[in-house]
Amino acid sequence: MSDPILEVRNLVKQYPSVTAVDGVSFSVSEGICFGLLGPNGAGKTTTIEIMEGILTSSSGEVRYRGELLGPRFREEAGILFQKTALQDFLTVRQSLTLFRGLYDRGLDVDEVIRLCALEKLATRDNRKLSGGQQQRLLLAIALVNDPAVLFLDEPTTGLDPQARRNFWELIQSIKARNKTIILTTHYMDEAELLCDEIAIMDRGRIIAQGGPRRLLQEHFEEVLLELPRADFPAGARHLALKIIDSSDRVEIATQDLDTTLRCLMDAQVPLRNLRIRPPNLEDLFLELTGKDLRT
Repeated sequence: MSDPILEVRNLVKQYPSVTAVDGVSFSVSEGICFGLLGPNGAGKTTTIEIMEGILTSSSGEVRYRGELLGPRFREEAGILFQKTALQDFLTVRQSLTLFRGLYDRGLDVDEVIRLCALEKLATRDNRKLSGGQQQRLLLAIALVNDPAVLFLDEPTTGLDPQARRNFWELIQSIKARNKTIILTTHYMDEAELLCDEIAIMDRGRIIAQGGPRRLLQEHFEEVLLELPRADFPAGARHLALKIIDSSDRVEIATQDLDTTLRCLMDAQVPLRNLRIRPPNLEDLFLELTGKDLRT
């Protein structure tokens, strides 16, 4: 197996009143999409910003291709920040030309435009782009130096479903060019689709790491039955079932589907709106981090 492209070793970040990152270690193989997930306040943003070279750690280190972060990393990394301000009164092409000029080497501006499907927007003013169009431009800016490793910090937040799916396709096409992608997101379906490996953080530590499918197999041997809350009568709560309350529905986890369905029918629970599904990454996330609101 080849050496990892990125290594995080015993990373700690302390502030006067809190330890934001508490001894985090992991490595990222080249050519994969690695997802760093966690609730608000888990420490993932701090970890990513240290990996990007934006913050300094209290202790520990980050290595890129075996070396401490330095000039080579800065030349070979691309970052799509969660929030970015673009220069006013420039077109898409002019913005890309501006950022391309900051690097000695990289992709041709026309190639980046094609790669991010910006051909029809090349002459449009930045200020007149929709949310999805602007994210494609910001992704293109992150790609102008032809980076080996690309950081995407919650890249689809606020986008409509169509724009999100279009952005996912772009990310998949970029990964196909053997780029390494570090992704943070609060959308579990996004992580499940895009990531080859994930690490889930909570309270400054990594609490689970591995491929999404393998983690689900390790933590769940059950299927989930979902019913609208209105279809689940109060009298059915005495049943010997593993009942999980959600905001608008009731979930039942079971390893014996036939017996559970028979139990619900005997209790005259209406099943016309019943949905049966395997556990997904959102279920795992909530299982590991809890359902309490984080601020």
